[in-house]
Order: sequence, then C-alpha cells, then structure tokens
Amino acid sequence: MSERIIAACDGAAKGNPGPAGWAWVIADAQGRPERWEAGALGRATNNVGELTALQRLLEALAPGTAVEVRMDSQYAMKAVTQWLPAWKRNGWKTAAGKPVANRELVESIDALLADREVEFRYVPAHREDGDHLNAIADQAASDAARTQQPAGTALGQEAMPVPAEVRAAPARRTSAAPAKKAAAARGRATIKAKFPGTCPCGTSYAAGEKIAKLGTRWGHPDCGSAVAEAAAT
Repeated sequence: MSERIIAACDGAAKGNPGPAGWAWVIADAQGRPERWEAGALGRATNNVGELTALQRLLEALAPGTAVEVRMDSQYAMKAVTQWLPAWKRNGWKTAAGKPVANRELVESIDALLADREVEFRYVPAHREDGDHLNAIADQAASDAARTQQPAGTALGQEAMPVPAEVRAAPARRTSAAPAKKAAAARGRATIKAKFPGTCPCGTSYAAGEKIAKLGTRWGHPDCGSAVAEAAAT
C-alpha cells in the first residue's frame, strides 16, 4: 500500500449562486504542499463548487491512492459519506421525496471513491488556527471564482496561492435590523476572519471582519441561522 498523502479541496461562490470556482491542493505525507489546481464554474452555488472540487481532486489522484482529504464543507462530506446509500435506495430521492440535488456530481464522486482509499477530515474554515492546506484551497477557489480563469501547477504556476492576511476590520454600514435580530446577534461569540469568505446570506466578508458561527458555516453575526445546506436522510 502506498504512503497516505494529504490533500484539501474547496469551492467558492461570490453570491449563492454567483460566479463560482473550485480548487484542490495535494501535499506529501508530512503535509508539505506539492501541486494545486483551480478552475472556474461560471454561475453556480457554493455546494456545486464544493462537490466539483472534490471530484476534480479525486480525478487527479491515481486509482489505489491512499489519501486524507480535508474539507470545510459538511454538505459535500455528508453527501458522499452518509446520505449517499439512502439516496441510492430511495431511487435518488431525499427523505422528503425530492430529487437529490447535484446528482451527477455525487454519482461521479461515488465512482471515483471506489478505486481510492479516502479518509475524510472536516476542518473549520476561516480560523486563525485553521488548516493551512484548506486555507490554500480556499484562496485558490476564491481567486478562480473572481477571475473565472484556470490556474495551477499544470499551467506552470508553481507557487502556491497565499491566503489573505488578517487585516483591520473594515467599517460596517449601520444595520437597520429589528431590535430582536440585533439582540440575537450580540449574543453570538465572534472572531476575526483570517481569510475572506461568503456568508450564508450570499454576501462576502473580508479578512479581519468579525464573523460568527451560523449553523455549520461562518458569516455576519447579524445574519441569523445558516441556510439549510441540503435535505438529508
């Protein structure tokens, strides 16, 4: 059996849906980044970006490869590790009887997983103490979403994307949210975002801006609970 390598993948959408991209980075067994790739998706959702990133990563790994895949998308991980068997039994319908979203991507990933020894590891996104490979993939996916251009080692770009530095928090516009919403926001613990990202509300936040945990994602403290990612089993 080959030595287990380490990889990370991520997707991004500037708006949800909006201009989207995907990216992966592959490291050696010690976690040292060796190669990466990123691509554009036109207008798509965050979930499409996350699943496409995983699909493209697996395609870049030879059959039989043992790999630890780090991701910050619980939706993408659960789709292919927890929900998939029930979706198949239900004729590709969710527990609510609705067609499974992004079915073609999920089926493609399922086939690729059959020939590779994959261990998934969830890593929280946009944390000052976060995973460095996930941070690289996040930045590359964000750049691809913004520029809508492919990038990566295969295109002669040897240098890894550099995650955005923590900057002073930008001034925020005064919110006209109702008092109840503002009070709920004040009750949430916040941190400074190490990297830029997209809130569940669909708008972006900058590195250094205060964010709070909203369900399974991070976003503006006054945006309420995260939007449900998908219907599970």
